[in-house]
Amino acid sequence: MSSITVTHPHGTDRSTARSNMAPFEEMMGKFGVTLTWSGDTARIDGLGVSGTVTVDDTQVEISLKLGMMAKAAGVDPARLQRTIARRMAETFETTS
Repeated sequence: MSSITVTHPHGTDRSTARSNMAPFEEMMGKFGVTLTWSGDTARIDGLGVSGTVTVDDTQVEISLKLGMMAKAAGVDPARLQRTIARRMAETFETTS
């Protein structure tokens, strides 16, 4: 099992930062992955992936665990981490 963590500063308040996560949710949905929010934390669930998104006063942290199904599907953890980091940078550059 591989783990990925991406942390990105948001430069705004928690509520706005959480709202700005909509494109990330949409992207994950394309792969059959759902985010279930409870306050400022979301549980991530999908076939071969689980984790959390946590929004605090200064940053957003995405932590993922890739299971055997993700490995079997050919998911490259390093590439996925870079892709998520790039998308977070794009999201918060345009919304800050």
